[in-house]
Amino acid sequence: MANRLSRLLPTGLRAPRVRGLAFPAPLRAMGHGSVASLLKIALDVAYVLLALLTLVTLVGLVAFLFIPDDNLNLTVSNTDGGVQQALTRPLIVFGFGVFSAWFGGFLLILRQLRQIFRTLTQGDPFQPENVRRLRLIGVTLAAVTAGVWIAQGVVAARLAPGVLDRQGVGALLTPVFSVLVVFVLAEVFREGARLRRESDLTI
Repeated sequence: MANRLSRLLPTGLRAPRVRGLAFPAPLRAMGHGSVASLLKIALDVAYVLLALLTLVTLVGLVAFLFIPDDNLNLTVSNTDGGVQQALTRPLIVFGFGVFSAWFGGFLLILRQLRQIFRTLTQGDPFQPENVRRLRLIGVTLAAVTAGVWIAQGVVAARLAPGVLDRQGVGALLTPVFSVLVVFVLAEVFREGARLRRESDLTI
């Protein structure tokens, strides 16, 4: 029966057949055992590692709040080797706080991505919850980008002048583009969820 159907198909739609060779079936984009399920596993691993990094930076932030000033005598220098800056308590606490917020922001993004890819693994991506998740990812990414830009400016101007250069406006182009892409994807998912809802009502 399968051979009859194969003969009825146009030549361009037939699977290539080579004597002695078997071509593997292409990977599916969604569903169990698909590319989405593999990416979901990678996101789970990245989420755990990032959670550990966030915890470490939070512990460091709390620890340096109670370390005596006498122990903070290290110095750092820039690539030119001409400027040195003492690692004072405000600088270290500020650094740990910024990294904690940065890791925490991306931890929230990974959490939303894991939930989105869970729906992809289930084969049902156009859910209203995914629209909210994508918008939350866009807002978080915008906040993290703005926070890093402001923090680097504060360090360059106040806490470690001459050691760290302040980012220009041009450095924001790629992150802003990424944020816009996320919001466009959110609208695509919203339209897909609307069409699916109308289809369900029609049936």
